[in-house]
Amino acid sequence: MNAFKWKHFEAHIILMAVRWYLRYSLSYRDIVELLKERGVQVSHATIMRWVHQYGPELDRRIRRYLKPTTDSYRVDETYIKVKGQWKYLYRAVDSQGQTIEFMLSENRDILAAKRFFKKALSSPHNQSPRVITVDKNPAYPPALQQLKDETEIPRETLIRQTKYLNNIVEQDHRFIKKITNPMLGFKSFQTADRTLMGIEAMHMLRKGQVKLQNLPVPSVVEFINHLFGLSA
Repeated sequence: MNAFKWKHFEAHIILMAVRWYLRYSLSYRDIVELLKERGVQVSHATIMRWVHQYGPELDRRIRRYLKPTTDSYRVDETYIKVKGQWKYLYRAVDSQGQTIEFMLSENRDILAAKRFFKKALSSPHNQSPRVITVDKNPAYPPALQQLKDETEIPRETLIRQTKYLNNIVEQDHRFIKKITNPMLGFKSFQTADRTLMGIEAMHMLRKGQVKLQNLPVPSVVEFINHLFGLSA
């Protein structure tokens, strides 16, 4: 299926704008100016629609190429402002800092924690956890115990509630916040969710979580074009 059918701009222009926004601390109007220097006239609203459409699509398409993560989960949440209110971005990385999973949530409770862990466990690039390190959020232990009772995770999985061991995921939050902070908040939960999918996908690419050496592409840019069926 052609992901760019009926678009008024060339596919490589669309992907370039989306890639810039999701990877760097740029506003939509910054990208308007950068494209104008290249002779492309496009509105910031159009770029915004491209990000909302192709950010989640990028996340979906890279999943099959992700390297396996380790069986040591480091889990934490960070805050994302949506319509003037703080929402919760659940994130997990492994012992090497590779992204395991992420999920934007309206709430910070047992149900949200359980939903996040189920999403992480369902991703094919992740191993069943040997150990899960969390912070002092009281929702984690009961959520994980429920998952053990439901045999979603092994009963022998060790749960460590130790904040200092989670420095690796807290450091990893910084890249996401570096991109989202200049956005000055999202207008809706849906647009926040879709944009964050793209930001997290680009972050995984930046961290080298895709095996490019097995593909006929020399770089991340060519890899993204390859994902969307564009020739070099």
